Amino acid sequence: MTRPRFDAFACIDWSGAVGERLKGIAIAECAAGDEVPELVSPPHRRWSRQEVLEWLDAQRHRRLLIGLDLSPSLAFADEGAFFPGEEGSPPDARALWAYVEARSAGEAHHAASRFVLDHAAHFRINDRTGALFRTVDNGRKRRTEIAARALGVRPYSCFNLVGPSQVGRSSLTGMRVLHRLAGRIPFWPFDPVPADGALLVEIYTSIAARRAGVTGGSKLRTIGALNRALTAPAIGSAPMPGEGPIDDHSSDALLTAAWLRRAADDAALWEPDGIGPVRHTEGWTFGVP
Repeated sequence: MTRPRFDAFACIDWSGAVGERLKGIAIAECAAGDEVPELVSPPHRRWSRQEVLEWLDAQRHRRLLIGLDLSPSLAFADEGAFFPGEEGSPPDARALWAYVEARSAGEAHHAASRFVLDHAAHFRINDRTGALFRTVDNGRKRRTEIAARALGVRPYSCFNLVGPSQVGRSSLTGMRVLHRLAGRIPFWPFDPVPADGALLVEIYTSIAARRAGVTGGSKLRTIGALNRALTAPAIGSAPMPGEGPIDDHSSDALLTAAWLRRAADDAALWEPDGIGPVRHTEGWTFGVP
């Protein structure tokens, strides 16, 4: 395929927390070249998921590559279904988004708590392990999550809702937002890469951190630590001005936007090994070869 070309790159660090305005959401953007990324200011003190949806909708005509730090789907290939044995289990990712939305109707702030409780047999929730939760390897995983291990990262299963690193709740809330976006921005690899306009991809901020040479814990909480990552050869960004502390949601978004700017030129990342059978069901994390 022809490599897509973009004028700007953005990363959205997402959150599945309860509430309207969430400290865990951050958006950063950078232009092509090597200028330092900048945070996008929310309309109010903190972003809400609805405001991110509105921001996304406003970007659709820009040549903007947008990385979302969430899983837009669940494991499918291992069992041939998202919810094995359940009548009406969705056949693909877009149908899954609609399924989560329909069963979360009425929940404020795009939350999906009722969906999780209604499907508790498939999830590990606090001290309760569902009868269909796969305890081996701490939950079912998508093909891309298994492949990502070769990069030195260990994505969590979206069916494991326990612990600070769990991503299931944020991913389910993200699916509601993606359903509400109604395809106005294509999402690779579920959709073809467009000739023009914006494009969404799934990203994993730990991959950007590894590419920048961050070892051990991938969280960067000072401007100095962030600048060492931004100016690493694989990232090639100018440093941020200033010094002192920075929250890890902002640093994740800033570094990953700068990494995405470089990774987008790697043709191999647009046709990774193993994507064929799961292109429309599980999707793929951009950056996993």
